[in-house]
Amino acid sequence: MDDGGGEPARYRAFISYSHRDATVGRRLHRRLERYKVPQRLVGRTTPRGVVPRRLGPIFRDREDLPAADSLTDEVRAALAGSACLIVVCTPAARQSLWVSREVALFRSLHPDRPVLAALIAGTPAESFPTSLLQGDGDHGVREPLAADLQPAGDGPRLGFLKLVAGVVGVGLDELVQRDAQRRLRAVTAVTAMALSGMLVMALLTATAIGARREAERQRAEAEGMVEFMLTDLRETLERVGRLDAMDAVNTRALEYCEAQDLRRLPPGSLERCARVLLMSGADLQELGQREAAMRRFVQARRTTAALLAADPANPDRMWGHAQSEQAVGELALLQADKDDARTALEAYSDLAERLVVREPRNARYLQEAGFARGNLCSLALTAPIRPAAALADCRIALARMEAAAAAAGDPDAYDLELANRHAWLADAWRENGDDAKARELRLAQEVIVRRLLARDPKDMKARWHEVALNRALASLEYTAGRPDLARQRFHQALARADAMVAHDPDNAEWATLRGKTVDNLVVLERMERERLQ
Repeated sequence: MDDGGGEPARYRAFISYSHRDATVGRRLHRRLERYKVPQRLVGRTTPRGVVPRRLGPIFRDREDLPAADSLTDEVRAALAGSACLIVVCTPAARQSLWVSREVALFRSLHPDRPVLAALIAGTPAESFPTSLLQGDGDHGVREPLAADLQPAGDGPRLGFLKLVAGVVGVGLDELVQRDAQRRLRAVTAVTAMALSGMLVMALLTATAIGARREAERQRAEAEGMVEFMLTDLRETLERVGRLDAMDAVNTRALEYCEAQDLRRLPPGSLERCARVLLMSGADLQELGQREAAMRRFVQARRTTAALLAADPANPDRMWGHAQSEQAVGELALLQADKDDARTALEAYSDLAERLVVREPRNARYLQEAGFARGNLCSLALTAPIRPAAALADCRIALARMEAAAAAAGDPDAYDLELANRHAWLADAWRENGDDAKARELRLAQEVIVRRLLARDPKDMKARWHEVALNRALASLEYTAGRPDLARQRFHQALARADAMVAHDPDNAEWATLRGKTVDNLVVLERMERERLQ
């Protein structure tokens, strides 16, 4: 480029501004370098040289100076190599010695090159640097080419075009006209494209609606199958202890969820996928894969938390998130992470109690509150043990479960949960020093477990409780000075545990239970030998 007189210029323009106007200077610099000159003006020869397609490069002194070089030398070189000077005029610029010197230096180097004033704030009297209006020995006061970018002046758009016209040396009217024509063509093109798109969309709408309906039908069928896998089929497999079959069920259900675009799924489908994660995590936990299980639980918790946040008064969302908090809390407790366990289990209990407040006679909500309070009971019985808190929580848990059975009108349906609540309350009484109460509750638990097994001898959850209560009663009998009864109880527990492990050798929880029972017997026999010596 040149300045119109044949002398080469490195920069199309030099922008001078006060440090306090750095943001304005940066914005103006970016806008000038991004501006595209209307095509019909490009290539025309003007007093400023040949009109370019773009205005760059434009020098901005605070940005383009290398930190390691002399500032004065760089400014002088940049001013010497600039085809014009743009001064950002504000009250701060008028007070800036730096801006004043740059204007004076440019005029001394290029007395015939244009100086453009970009009035950003204030009046010319308030904002023009003194050197901008000073003349020299042969001239009086100089009026710079000014563009008032304030809304009350030329306005941001016209004021900017004034600067462009001054930089490239074309008439403002012509630039405004060409710029308006270009913008009109752009709007026309966009409108034409929009109309074409509307026509295409009109043609595709019928097909899209049909495809969406078919996709919704297929998704409903697939989710119906997933729901069956999560409920009836899973309940049957759990009852008979078939973890291997449940793994295949989980895999199919997870594959379905992973194939979906979760961002597009409705809340009900998202909640179903969260349940898939929770149930597959529970099966991994039973197989001893606790880290993998926790990853599934945490992923489910993120999903249900988002669903609850979007609809906090919805009881289904409360319920779904409660299940996630329960899973995370129970596994954290098993992993001896008491802080995470307490946080999750208290959140679980809070959600369950909120549901009971909504519907005090809802058996499902009462049962969940019993589960939640039972988990807090378990936490209190984990070292460091808090006997009083454990007793309070365990009592409430049993009361909630009994209320659920009464509200349901079918006590037998709650036998498994009632057996579990009796067991924990027995442990709480024992920690509080009342073995008689503990034994009474264990015997009550035994009645419930026998009732369960009479209804279904293959109920492996009831079998697990049978082993656990025999071990607990054995310990109570030994403490009470009845070693023969203790030995008998331990042998009963071991026989049941052997049968469970034979039924499913891959079940890590059952194998652990059997190992503990063997250890109990070994300790009992050793203590008896020592006592009799």
